[in-house]
Amino acid sequence: MNHFIKRSLHRIKQNSFLIGLLSLIWFIFRTGTKPSRAVYPCQRAAAANSYLWLTVSVLPLFAVSKKMAERSSIRKIAAIVLVVIVAGSAVLWSLSEMWRQPMPSYAEGQVVGLTLKERIAEFQPASDIFVVSGTSGSYGGVTKLINLMGNHGLLFYKSPAAGRNRGTTGLIAKDDVVIIKVNSQWDERGGTNTDLLKALIQTIINHPDGFAGEIIVADNGQAQFGPAGNGGSLAWSRNNAEDASQSIQKVVDSFAGSFKVSTYLWDTITTKRVYEYSEGDLEDGYIVNATINPRTGIMVSYPKFKTTFGTYVSFKFGIWDPQMQIYYSERLKVINVPVLKTHVGFGVTACVKHYMGVGSDKLTGQLGVRMHNTVGRGGMGTEMVETRFPVLNIIDAIWVNAVPRAGPSTSYDDATRFNVIAASTDPVALDYWASKHILLQFAQIKEYSLVSTMDPDNTASGSFGYWLRLSMQEINGVGYQSTADEAYMNVYVLYM
Repeated sequence: MNHFIKRSLHRIKQNSFLIGLLSLIWFIFRTGTKPSRAVYPCQRAAAANSYLWLTVSVLPLFAVSKKMAERSSIRKIAAIVLVVIVAGSAVLWSLSEMWRQPMPSYAEGQVVGLTLKERIAEFQPASDIFVVSGTSGSYGGVTKLINLMGNHGLLFYKSPAAGRNRGTTGLIAKDDVVIIKVNSQWDERGGTNTDLLKALIQTIINHPDGFAGEIIVADNGQAQFGPAGNGGSLAWSRNNAEDASQSIQKVVDSFAGSFKVSTYLWDTITTKRVYEYSEGDLEDGYIVNATINPRTGIMVSYPKFKTTFGTYVSFKFGIWDPQMQIYYSERLKVINVPVLKTHVGFGVTACVKHYMGVGSDKLTGQLGVRMHNTVGRGGMGTEMVETRFPVLNIIDAIWVNAVPRAGPSTSYDDATRFNVIAASTDPVALDYWASKHILLQFAQIKEYSLVSTMDPDNTASGSFGYWLRLSMQEINGVGYQSTADEAYMNVYVLYM
């Protein structure tokens, strides 16, 4: 019976005619007598599907039926129905245009204060979490975060010279190639804050030894879903920033000519399977390990590409030197910068879930196992440890979608302003802390229903807390420090 249900649901998902019809029915009954609901993310998607169904599937049928109809009464009825459908299409199109009108500046949003408490771990080994409250993502806020980390022993700059925030144990060396992994699949408040991105890039290039490396801002929106239905973009017209027109690409362009800063939208190569540089393949594309992981069911995949500045990058093995025919693994660093929000299927999307934007859902799906379907089994933990583990995770909780199951798309109207950023080398601990003390705390204050979906202490099968711990097991299994137990967490909080 379960197999029959799954097969039926799969067939429905693949039937564009049926999806369009159901979307129209959903849009009409869900919106009802409250037009304001039309701007909800689910309603926007339903409207887009309905419009496409009406114009592609239904109108052509009436054009054919008109030729076949012999009786005038039938032609009249068909004409009336046709007028209704065309009018409905016009309404849906008008709504879609209305949604794209300029929205208020983020600066106009009212900041919601949360109680964020410091704590010292009861047991060792402990994971450190660093929190700055009161920042809009500006350079000053990121500087405070770096200083807070440095004050507690986590140095941002790797340097032979000891000093403030730098030393031999630092994270980023002056000649490193740094991938800043952002969320670009969704526009408006569903993507990583670009003010935060700009401040982070500035922080890296301000390396006290003089930055001579390279920065790549990248993501894979999987060439599917997203507001346009075809994946991510680094140049959305409506962005998560004080100036809503400031896209990721505009941020990167602002550094042009002075430093090696570029973008790479992995959507453009997510359907192209290639092989490693060491195997003689210099083409951009995705490496796929077709062997299914026995614990989490994932086929691990990762991008391999040449940057704007001619650098050959393997996300797993590092920087490729075509002359010497070797990889420099230590020169490639990943900083993971997700936006904190709820997720309709997996409860919460933050640091761990963010690695869905590293692998290829398209290629693994073609080989029989969609990457996305393995999240609930801990697949993102496997993806992290079998490709490249981030040296630092920074959660963007400046604007947050805290409505249970309302994400991952997040419109301007759906987000709440908290002005918080938080960092840790442990993605599991950071996800646990942020979901419990930001998402869950606010949702409980608002008395939302379904708050258990974002509760990291809910470990029921299939829940966020369940798959977060499965991911943790994958991470711990190779020796990285990660925990979902607050007794093993130090939390340091700075209020600006």
